[in-house]
Amino acid sequence: MKSLVLYGVPRRLTRRLLATVIGSEACIVLFGGLVAMALDKSGGGNGTTWLIAGSVLAVLCIVAAGVLRRPWGVTLGWLIHLATLAAALVVPMMIWVFLIFGGLWVVSMVQGAKIDDLSDEAQRRYDAEHGVPDGA
Repeated sequence: MKSLVLYGVPRRLTRRLLATVIGSEACIVLFGGLVAMALDKSGGGNGTTWLIAGSVLAVLCIVAAGVLRRPWGVTLGWLIHLATLAAALVVPMMIWVFLIFGGLWVVSMVQGAKIDDLSDEAQRRYDAEHGVPDGA
């Protein structure tokens, strides 16, 4: 699976797909923070810590969606998924968030790379058929 990368800049469509996945995850992670806050309040705590942690993770999701053009942007996305998995220790249903969005992340990376390859090949064929010089 050469298209599964931990560090590097994905191509155009792959970046868009990954940004959509991680950006959507931000909403769910924020809701997870609200659930953790409510669970902590029902247990006698004030829950503020969990709300802040969920908010920080949601902001990191948005940041990761924006920095996918940087080589470390994909790495940040992977780390966010691991943090979502760790959140399952507080809110067990977050395991589903990890599985669903982690799966979408992997599928977006693999299928996005395939579509980018097909798009590049189609562009090369078009250029060859219409006499466009290389690099133009």
